[in-house]
Amino acid sequence: MTTATLSPKFELQPYKSLENDALEARIQAVREQLGSQLMILGHHYQQDEVIAQSDLRGDSYLLSQRAADSTDCRHIAFCGVHFMAETADILANRPDKVAERDGERVGVYLPDLAAGCSMADMAAIDQIEDAWDQLSEVIDTDDLTPVTYINSAASLKAFVGRHGGIVCTSSNARAAIEWAFARTSRVMFFPDQHLGRNTALGMDITDEKMPVWDPFADDLGGNTEEVLTQSKVLLWKGHCSVHQMFRPEHVALFRDKYPGIKILVHPECPREVFELADEYGSTGKIIQQVEAAPPGSQWAIGTELHLVNRLKQEHPEQEIHFLSPVVCMCATMYRIDLAHLCWTLENLAAGTPVNMIEVDEETAKWSLVALERMLEVR
Repeated sequence: MTTATLSPKFELQPYKSLENDALEARIQAVREQLGSQLMILGHHYQQDEVIAQSDLRGDSYLLSQRAADSTDCRHIAFCGVHFMAETADILANRPDKVAERDGERVGVYLPDLAAGCSMADMAAIDQIEDAWDQLSEVIDTDDLTPVTYINSAASLKAFVGRHGGIVCTSSNARAAIEWAFARTSRVMFFPDQHLGRNTALGMDITDEKMPVWDPFADDLGGNTEEVLTQSKVLLWKGHCSVHQMFRPEHVALFRDKYPGIKILVHPECPREVFELADEYGSTGKIIQQVEAAPPGSQWAIGTELHLVNRLKQEHPEQEIHFLSPVVCMCATMYRIDLAHLCWTLENLAAGTPVNMIEVDEETAKWSLVALERMLEVR
């Protein structure tokens, strides 16, 4: 699914010794050379110096969608993680878009192929297919709709598309689950158990109806047949390594130290933290809530460290804290730096592109089906 040039004109190692000023100047030179054909996308969790080089910053789906809608763009450098670049390739190179460009594809490049997602890696396609096969021996899988969080590999999105399911984001997870329940009596939600649980609890589905499927258990995901037959939402044993770190005692610490402070968290946080929060929302919603808050507002925010620090810098009129006493950042996202970005762009300009992300046609077709269903419920 991923292709990379075997003989790039420029090797990566020399870039690592360059200062940021030099890297920024060389990146700018490529930007001037390629003009509007190049679009650099920066996810909110990226380092500040990478964000500064980005044409667009935002959540993964919004970035992919806006880049795909550009009529000039022919090259996307996605400063994010692997599944995000896959989604950009799927959307930018869907059949109608390629036809509009007279058959020309948009190249999508991930500056560091090691920039993955721990959550996405917790659900491999062979594990999902095995779980589905095991479930078919206990329940009627024709009455089960799979829902995958957008933070998943293209192969999982394609699985969902083939099985009548839907993709969701953190902002429309409830709408996606409601869409699924309008079609079947059960839902299988993967890979993030916390987003699935927090969303379903808000829909009055109890814990007893939400068993967790452990792909490493010997049989039936560690569940009994009775538990599975009584289920409403089957959750996958996966989580975000960043948001998993927030604990109830962190909430208590800030409430004790700063009376009246508002706790604002991402719905990927564990239930124990989610239920103690005053506000919650997707990355985009967290940003919007801070932007709309009056001067003097106090926040303790439970999401990725780079984003919280950026909000703190951009809103000095408010008092913003990171909801954890320990460093909690997206380590894989952090792998992308100016050296990797500059190396990628200069090879692209030289005609020896590296780290191209290209989803095979069949996977892209069914992934797009699931993504288009998501757009119906946004």
